[in-house]
Amino acid sequence: MSEFKPDKLFVEFNNGISLTAPVTPRLYTLTHSDTAGELFLSIGKHYAWDKINPMRNEVLAEWRVNGDHLHYCVYLYIDQGEHDLHVSEKRNEIFRRELPLALTAIRYGDRLLFNAHPKLDYAPIIINFMSTYPQLSRQENWGTFYSYT
Repeated sequence: MSEFKPDKLFVEFNNGISLTAPVTPRLYTLTHSDTAGELFLSIGKHYAWDKINPMRNEVLAEWRVNGDHLHYCVYLYIDQGEHDLHVSEKRNEIFRRELPLALTAIRYGDRLLFNAHPKLDYAPIIINFMSTYPQLSRQENWGTFYSYT
């Protein structure tokens, strides 16, 4: 996993989202620059589709309500569109390795929301690995944001 560097994270709030509200709907689009090592986090009522490139290396996420409980859903597109198992396995490996960095960046980038709503640190993080290959397509619980502070 790469080391999180706060000075390499750039955050923008869109579509009527403030620093502390609302919790839902609140959608996250995290992209990055491999060359500069920068992370770009857009937080809004919609995903920042205009920030996504054909490589599909983004992390998409949202707060979801299940009954009386909140959970944080993350969506990762493992396949890159060319349907090559070897490529998808390599992307899966990279996503797994870099996901703790992504979660740390999201937690840090939206820290004022977490400060205003401390219970969010203890909501489950559900990761959806999305792939056409059954062995790569799965859903996993990755703990809580408390582990990524």
